[in-house]
Amino acid sequence: QVQLVESGGGLVQPGGSLELSCAASGNIFSINDMGWYRQAPGKERELVATTSNGRITYADSVKARFTISRDNAKNTVYLQMNSLKPEDTAVYYCHTYIKSTSTSYFVNYWGQGTQVTVSS
Repeated sequence: QVQLVESGGGLVQPGGSLELSCAASGNIFSINDMGWYRQAPGKERELVATTSNGRITYADSVKARFTISRDNAKNTVYLQMNSLKPEDTAVYYCHTYIKSTSTSYFVNYWGQGTQVTVSS
């Protein structure tokens, strides 16, 4: 059994900062990509940032403001969000591919989501 637990969301004023974290736990054999997506009300879920084998990808809308990082020893991915804007308001979801000790293939996992609200 594998779980993803997210933390760090909340309410912040425009221009402020937040850091999200997502920790994977359970019978983990190997983790591939780790990343963050977000979904605003009435919109489709979209990629925010991902990291895979040292390669990092950002959505154009967050480049130079958000930083994704990963601690492989803790099976944790982080998203440092600076210079937040009202349009960053969304539910943020952690995403990863994990091969557990009971499977021979990678499985798609999503976190439970954490609300980020940017408002004055």
